[in-house]
Amino acid sequence: MEGQVLLPGADSRQLIAGSLITMGQKVNPIGFRTGIMLGWKSRWYAPKKEFAELLVEDQKIRKYAHTKYKFAGIAKVEIERTRDEVKVILFAARPGVIIGRKGQEVEQLQDELQSLVGRRINIKIEEISNPNLQAQLVAEDVAEQLSKRSSFRRTMKRSMEQCMEAGAKGIKIQLAGRLGGSEMARREKQITGSIPLSTLRAKIDYGFVEAKTAQGHLGVQVWINQGMYEDEIDGADAQEGQAQKKPKRSYKR
Repeated sequence: MEGQVLLPGADSRQLIAGSLITMGQKVNPIGFRTGIMLGWKSRWYAPKKEFAELLVEDQKIRKYAHTKYKFAGIAKVEIERTRDEVKVILFAARPGVIIGRKGQEVEQLQDELQSLVGRRINIKIEEISNPNLQAQLVAEDVAEQLSKRSSFRRTMKRSMEQCMEAGAKGIKIQLAGRLGGSEMARREKQITGSIPLSTLRAKIDYGFVEAKTAQGHLGVQVWINQGMYEDEIDGADAQEGQAQKKPKRSYKR
């Protein structure tokens, strides 16, 4: 493996740990935590022959939902499959845009998705209470401002302030491309608070989107530290770990 030095007697676990440390800036924090602290966004089982086909279907559903309801603020799409139907869960900041009057838009979306994949679709919509803490929505907001020729530094600063005011522990925004219309592409980032990318207990949300400008596409990456996951340690062990070794002295007057 390029860039890795395997010491005599070192096992594969040491090699993996070393590669994760060196690649901490490049690993998608959601994929890094999936299966450990996070669940999968697609929850179904299929035989090996059907797996690729169903995976492409999931991608079509996600792409269609994001494209059709660009202004609904869809942060993520989760898919569950049974033998009879496909359950699509949309997490949106503005669910009213998807629902429409008397639920007409939902029925239309359901029919369109059924014709797209050829299976029965069941749609469920979940409202996002605080969009400023969702990395994908923050990235989309930054990209929209950049498309309107807003100053990238001012846009980054405003988005970071809004996110920290919403209760985030930290945020990092990174832009790449011809920033400010410059001839040479470059990369700029700003960090506020703490972003512990290699700490698995840290709840790091990640979002990426491309901003389409007159000079070319700009890549927008956002990392948001939403705090820590709930510790699923046995209560007795947790209390024992927090107990003080020496009792405090009580002074009586």
